[in-house]
Amino acid sequence: MESHDLRIFKQVADLQSVSKAAEKLGYVQPNVSQRIKSLEDELGVRLFLRNNRGVTLTEQGLILLDYANRIVELIDEVTLVLQPEESRECLTIGAPQTVSAVKIPQLFSSFLQDVRHMDVKLKTNDKQHLLNMLSYGELDGAFVQGKYSASQFDTVHSYWEEVVLISPHPGKDDSRNDSVLIVNGDKNCIYRNKTLEYARVHHPEHPVIMEFDSLESILQAVHDGMGMSIVPASAVHGREALSTVQHKRLSERIRIDFIIRHTKKQPPGLRKFIRFLQNQPSESV
Repeated sequence: MESHDLRIFKQVADLQSVSKAAEKLGYVQPNVSQRIKSLEDELGVRLFLRNNRGVTLTEQGLILLDYANRIVELIDEVTLVLQPEESRECLTIGAPQTVSAVKIPQLFSSFLQDVRHMDVKLKTNDKQHLLNMLSYGELDGAFVQGKYSASQFDTVHSYWEEVVLISPHPGKDDSRNDSVLIVNGDKNCIYRNKTLEYARVHHPEHPVIMEFDSLESILQAVHDGMGMSIVPASAVHGREALSTVQHKRLSERIRIDFIIRHTKKQPPGLRKFIRFLQNQPSESV
């Protein structure tokens, strides 16, 4: 049971409405309903009775509300006691592993030069998990590629990522490297799909696919002569270990969007980060 779930439960109980709680929290209604259902499943009891006017607490719900009030109060109290004298803002951003490896740390480095007293967290996951985390309020924003629900999320910044095909040098002993694809294990990874698409056109002889969980592992595998892959160009630049690897810049670029939940209420740290992104040079779209 997470404290965040208890806060959602308290909001629904106080307003006696899932839709009103969702509006106040800045969530979409199905996400609030899912959180309540997950809480009910975890506890094995029914917490609310639904009616035409909204919801009312069951007997078990009233018991949980009493505990939830005390738990949340204690969490807020200990946070206040342990909080530094100078308050710090917090920003939590999500990104796929291939995007977060180079570009996002560079952005954070520049951002924190201008902004003081802020804690910045980066959480990496696949796109669907990031969208779920963002909709539940676990992220302030996320860098993603491709389609997403326009009714749930707003795009506040975009940039283009150049891509490069990397493959072992012809001098490598392994003659199989042209028919081995080194890709991310996430089936929705854009760079994985670009690698497979490129292979279908240029190497249609059913290549071997090797999956890795991180960009660093993919780069190392190509460096070791195991196969080829398409990766962000920024991940290759300046890496001495990849100086002997063949690079082929591709004409197609990939658009990366920074998205936030569709809500009027934005934390101060997020507003500052959005302003920072929108002041970035002309690579944005």
